Amino acid sequence: MRRFAALLAALLLAVVLAPAAAAEETGHLTGTLPSGARWVADVPESWNGTIILYSHGFGPLEPQNAPDADTARALLADGYALVGSSYSGPSLWALESAVRDQFGALAALEARIGPAHRTLAWGTSMGGLVSALEAEDARHRIDGALTTCGLVGGALNLNNYQLDGEYALSRLLAPGQDVKLVRYGSQDEANAAAATLAGITSAAQATPAGRARIALAAALMNVPTWYTGDTAPRDYETQEQQQEQALTQFVLGFVLSGRYQVELAAGGNSAANAGVDYRALLERSSHAPQVKALYRRAGLDLQADLAALTRDADVKADPRAVATLARTSVPTGRIRVPELTIHTVADQLVPVEQENWYGRLVTGAGRGQLLRQAYVEGTGHCAFRPAETIAALHALEFRVSTGIWTDPHTGRYVPFAVPPLTGARR
Repeated sequence: MRRFAALLAALLLAVVLAPAAAAEETGHLTGTLPSGARWVADVPESWNGTIILYSHGFGPLEPQNAPDADTARALLADGYALVGSSYSGPSLWALESAVRDQFGALAALEARIGPAHRTLAWGTSMGGLVSALEAEDARHRIDGALTTCGLVGGALNLNNYQLDGEYALSRLLAPGQDVKLVRYGSQDEANAAAATLAGITSAAQATPAGRARIALAAALMNVPTWYTGDTAPRDYETQEQQQEQALTQFVLGFVLSGRYQVELAAGGNSAANAGVDYRALLERSSHAPQVKALYRRAGLDLQADLAALTRDADVKADPRAVATLARTSVPTGRIRVPELTIHTVADQLVPVEQENWYGRLVTGAGRGQLLRQAYVEGTGHCAFRPAETIAALHALEFRVSTGIWTDPHTGRYVPFAVPPLTGARR
């Protein structure tokens, strides 16, 4: 208790002593970068000298400077200036340009309002990968990074474990139906594949065998067992129902249609499963006990299914696409500023297991003292309350000001042991 009181006193002192800044311009500001990316900023009249450089997630290339309107209002009321860019593409997977455009937006804003006393990067989802990459910047243009529901496992791991789950659904639930999983020729083709696979999965839910195989695919894809409701389900059957709902109502439609955009950015397919041992993958999954129990109850031979998946796996990646994503869309772990990552414990789109992989990466790069990871007991992708993300921002500011990490205490933050990322190839 005394240590927390001392930390709180140090934080209050840091806030009191933080100099205010007189912005040369205030209000709502916009502009266009040489790349064609647009940027938007909001600067309060009583600017506290800190700029938040916000990176938005996968979606339309529109400029955004906060995760939502409520958070923006709260930050502006506290004196923060907010800025973010649209990114310049060329596809919605804009990692080729995002970091450059974000720093361009920051420079453009400072040219209008004067230099910041402190700059903090804040990224959401795909934008969380952007903020993690910004934390590696050698030019020290930011002082800290807040990565929320971030895709910190990188694009190559993401594409591979998603392919594992999709392949298991297609191969085990509809072996006679040719569902295209990679190398899409158009967005319509990707959307059609998503709809087909979701339909196959929904139909399979009607039988014990189908449910067992859906659970296997969900395990390979790191799909959590909690999708809806106030508390996580405890029995395997209900957990599988939640996984099936997540897959058919949300995940498959987003992932397969999104893969077309990733392939556009990469110049080909980066996912591969040829040579993968699916028995070994399942054994490393935290969901293995659930899968084994459901297979026993259905009277199915799990080892036969895993052997078939291993034998028939034949998707190979395009080396150029792998190289492109390795260069643009995979963190190195060599962060240069303090970084706080936060995640819900049940994130259907960017599984919390990515934090395990990222924590090991940063520690392996010798930068573990710069990283803190915190977890919210909730379900959903980026399903944070504004108070929870703002508490995380203040925890990051405390680390930047004092050199000491303290955990966010507002809302649903809990201790959480993150399982390993199933299907990681890197």
